[in-house]
Amino acid sequence: MLFIILQNLANTNSESLSATLAFLTAMITPALLISAVGMLVLSTSTRLGRVIDRARELEKRLNHLITTEEKSNIPLYKERIEVVFELLDKVTTRTRILQKALLFFYCSLGMFVLTSLTIGVVALLNQYVWIPIPTGLIGIMFVFYASFLMMREALLATATTNAEMNITWQIATEVAPKEIVEKYTYNEYGKHRLRAKINKTLDGVDRNEIV
Repeated sequence: MLFIILQNLANTNSESLSATLAFLTAMITPALLISAVGMLVLSTSTRLGRVIDRARELEKRLNHLITTEEKSNIPLYKERIEVVFELLDKVTTRTRILQKALLFFYCSLGMFVLTSLTIGVVALLNQYVWIPIPTGLIGIMFVFYASFLMMREALLATATTNAEMNITWQIATEVAPKEIVEKYTYNEYGKHRLRAKINKTLDGVDRNEIV
């Protein structure tokens, strides 16, 4: 009789331990997601700050170009004004996208915290065990949409960099001596090739031997 009682107690303790471990495992999962989203919030906030600083820098550059009295002495003046406007447009769009992404990251944080809280509540009440599932899914959907916004912002960042590099190259070819400019080729893909070195290398070499 005593053996049966001890066996029942052991089975009860084993089931209780399994339930506790399952409960702790369920609680840890939202915590990991909260940590991951927290890192995304930190990186997005840093990126937003840099884009805002960039917008202020462009505004100062535009103000300087507009208010200067020596417009005729500035190479590619109209092109510079146009590019600065284009960059301001892209930077403004990037700022709004980053703000929206940051909002959705914070929303996902709230949903993951709510998921962790509901897991504890339903474990205590042993009712409505399905509640943490939709809250967790909503949080994941928020992260997915915010990640999509970040991809859009990354594409705009690439376009911004390309636009600025293009005008920088145009200015360089305008102000640099002609004999230096002629040494280089430049295409729309951003690839540069030093013609002088290539021609020098090919001097005395049968070009037909080159595949």
